Amino acid sequence: MNLAQKKILIFSYYWPPAGGSGVQRWMYFAKYLKQLGYEPVIITVDETKASYPVTDSSLIKETNEIRVIKTSTREPLRWYSILISGDTKKGIPQGEVKTSNLFEKLLAFIRGNYFIPDARKGWIPFAVKEAKKILKAERIEKLITTGPPHSTHLVGLKLKKQFDLYWWADFRDPWTDIFYNTSFFRSAKTISKDQALEKEVLQKADGVITTLAGKFHEQLKDKAPKQNFSVIPNGYDSDLMKNIKVKAKKGDFHIVYTGLLTQNQDYEMLLKVIDKYSKTLKIHFSLAGNIHIDIIKKINDVLPNAIVEYLGYITHYNAIALMKSADLLLNFVFKGAEHQMISGKLLEYIATEVPILSIGNPKSEAGLFLNKGSHSWMVEKDNKSKMELILKTLFDKKVKNKFPKLSQWSRLSLTKKLSKIIFSEQ
Repeated sequence: MNLAQKKILIFSYYWPPAGGSGVQRWMYFAKYLKQLGYEPVIITVDETKASYPVTDSSLIKETNEIRVIKTSTREPLRWYSILISGDTKKGIPQGEVKTSNLFEKLLAFIRGNYFIPDARKGWIPFAVKEAKKILKAERIEKLITTGPPHSTHLVGLKLKKQFDLYWWADFRDPWTDIFYNTSFFRSAKTISKDQALEKEVLQKADGVITTLAGKFHEQLKDKAPKQNFSVIPNGYDSDLMKNIKVKAKKGDFHIVYTGLLTQNQDYEMLLKVIDKYSKTLKIHFSLAGNIHIDIIKKINDVLPNAIVEYLGYITHYNAIALMKSADLLLNFVFKGAEHQMISGKLLEYIATEVPILSIGNPKSEAGLFLNKGSHSWMVEKDNKSKMELILKTLFDKKVKNKFPKLSQWSRLSLTKKLSKIIFSEQ
């Protein structure tokens, strides 16, 4: 295999210094593809022009050896964010769409009906222009587009029509079926147009990669019955997990939550259970991530006897260290997304060997996955007795959450699987 055959052009809107879970999947794939002898070439957005809700400069060191090309873009989300919050970043929606008043409803309607498939589609012409130069000069045959934002796949669609390419569309999350689309007040015309774009991508790509199968695959296969679907989940970086030291323990029992927390997740009942035990046991509850101050206030109000510490958004490195310091890790599945995704955070949770309590549907893909662990549970939102039993068990005895064949979920193992899909003989 010559150098040109080892090259792969990857389009990812999210790239360091972007923070959050969306950036990590292809950042790590690129890192380990490089280690395995392949040549990933990344086309992404200039961070000074992008709409990133959060940034994490510590991730840049993971991609020092990767060739990255940054382009300009047009970003209406920045103006949307300013109108919502007065800041270019704070008002960018994550996991929920605010519609509590008429102004927010109007902005949601505009975003949902005038920016199809999403408000980052302004990147498409810039990415296509840059890609054409590279494809003509270097004869690259392999192409990856990853979404969200799913407008990225339209770059692949345009290039596929002009060049002889093998193109894989990576669906980290659903497209038209994503749970928060119902909050955008979309018209029938908008929905139809968006579905047509999704269907064209699914049918024209040479392959589609997703993070999970199950009902999500069934939905996609209905739209593209002849398509070749592959599953490569999110994972954990074994080097990072091994090298990060455990922080000093806090209190008698340390509970940790990391990531996004919104009103679209069920956390109220579990807070009441924690409150019950905090009256007799010293509990330290640490939260880190992009969490609205109103939710933090509510948690403080419900847990007057616990020590509640909100750390804000922290680097990925510090988030792993925080996870490893816990006696219990919490997760809350987004309402309506039970069969659509498994959070990449859950894989890192599992790699720490700390017990996990997640609130959601036990029969969902994430629920079935957690059930494999020795001390990880998915519990229905109103199953108070089960929550109490789990917490009492963990209070009485310190345990590790052992997961069978954990190494298969490492970023390196998953990248080897990816390389077989992409670089096998066509």
